Amino acid sequence: MDRVQKTEAVAQLKQTFSETSVVVITRNLGLTVAQSTQLRNKMRDAGASYKVAKNRLALIALEGTAYAPIGNLLTGPTAIATSPDPVAAAKVAVDFAKTTDKFEIVGGAMGEAVLDVAGVKALAELPSLDELRAKIIGLVNAPATKIAQVVNAPAAKLARVFGAYAAKEDA
Repeated sequence: MDRVQKTEAVAQLKQTFSETSVVVITRNLGLTVAQSTQLRNKMRDAGASYKVAKNRLALIALEGTAYAPIGNLLTGPTAIATSPDPVAAAKVAVDFAKTTDKFEIVGGAMGEAVLDVAGVKALAELPSLDELRAKIIGLVNAPATKIAQVVNAPAAKLARVFGAYAAKEDA
């Protein structure tokens, strides 16, 4: 990598750190190309990104961002998972770590809060942003559905009574 490429890589990483809400640092202990591709695809499907970056360049990109305290986690063969959804990257990383022993979670950060391995796993257990939105819509929609059922109940009972009388006369 020449100096121009390094500068571009640092700028791209700095932009990623400024646009994300969670960063998960992982350690790769000999993932195959197929496993790495599978992980990247899962991250992309969840709306997250997974990038292997040189530690020195990542440390430079971390300077001046809210994620600067996680710089000490960048030792050895590491990679960075990021996502705008606070749960997506952690959830995919934890699920993938369960399937292989060549992939481990080192830690991460959410805003200025530094997370250890247990913190990342706890974050992964939370419902995603889309799941929370669906629950809120369900809660908001439930009273309206119940009101409609209560209002329609007398009319339905009346229709059943008329139906029973009509069936009685036919018999």
